[in-house]
Amino acid sequence: MSDLFNDPSLAVIERQIDEWLAKMKLGDDVILAIDHGDPDPAYRARWYVRMKGDTKDFITVWLTLGQRTLRYETYVMPAPEENIAEFNENLLRRNDKLIGVHFSLGLEDAVYLRGELALSGLAESEVDRIVGSVYAHVEQCFRPLLSIGFATRFKNQ
Repeated sequence: MSDLFNDPSLAVIERQIDEWLAKMKLGDDVILAIDHGDPDPAYRARWYVRMKGDTKDFITVWLTLGQRTLRYETYVMPAPEENIAEFNENLLRRNDKLIGVHFSLGLEDAVYLRGELALSGLAESEVDRIVGSVYAHVEQCFRPLLSIGFATRFKNQ
């Protein structure tokens, strides 16, 4: 089991993440906002990175600092209305090709993309990779998943 990071170490990591995200925002027009939100009592800190998408209007990546890991996730879409077996098969096949993230079902069977990184491997390049990868995966899957899970709604578009 990995070591727990103590409060002083987590404070340093929190400041680093703040700096890295601010630097990312300055260099990327896709990033619209970065907020350092109130933490969940189970975690130390939480950030929201809101980006302008091409296929999905907005993509928000939540980064959550724990004592051992940095968790990250984004809401992809609500539960499908139809073709549920085909939709779920598509998600599972996509999961097989992903590295560092996975599709999962959350509240009300909504679809999320989630991952976790050990704090011992945390670096500025990893935070950049995480945010960029989550963005790219959502952009790649959003329209195909909509066309399966909401086919009737989007038939004429």
